[in-house]
Amino acid sequence: MSSLTTKKKLTEKQENFLNNLIETKGNLKLSAELAGYSGNHYQVIKSLKHEIVDLASDVLAREAPTAAFKLIEVLQSDKALPQANVKLQAAQTILDRVGLGKKERLDVNHNVSGGIFILPEKQTIDITAEEGDYETLDNWTC
Repeated sequence: MSSLTTKKKLTEKQENFLNNLIETKGNLKLSAELAGYSGNHYQVIKSLKHEIVDLASDVLAREAPTAAFKLIEVLQSDKALPQANVKLQAAQTILDRVGLGKKERLDVNHNVSGGIFILPEKQTIDITAEEGDYETLDNWTC
C-alpha cells in the first residue's frame, strides 16, 4: 500500500480499509467494518475513489500472468476443459484491461510514382464573332 500513501496522505483507518479490501476480495461493506467504520460506508468509498480504482488496477495487473497462462493452457490442452469459453473470455478481458490485449493497427501506405507533371504554358485565345446571321432576343430575362 505504500504506493497509494505517497499520492495522498491517508489516515490509519483509510489504509486499513484499503488493505482489508484486498483481503475481503472487494467486499466494500465488510472492509469498512473491519477498518473500524460504522454506519454508512459510502462516504469512505467516495473519499477514496481514486485509491480504490488504483487498487483495482493493481489487482488486475497482478492477475495478468495467470490470465496469460490460462490462455496458453486452454490452447495446448488436448482434452475438453469445463467452462473453457468462460475462462478464455475472462482471461482475455483481464489482459485487455491491463493493456496486453489485441492491438488495433492501421497500415497507411502511400506510394508516389513519377514526379512532377509540368503543364504547357497557357496561351491566350481570342474569340471574335464572325459575320453571320444572329438573332437578337428582345425582352429576354434570366
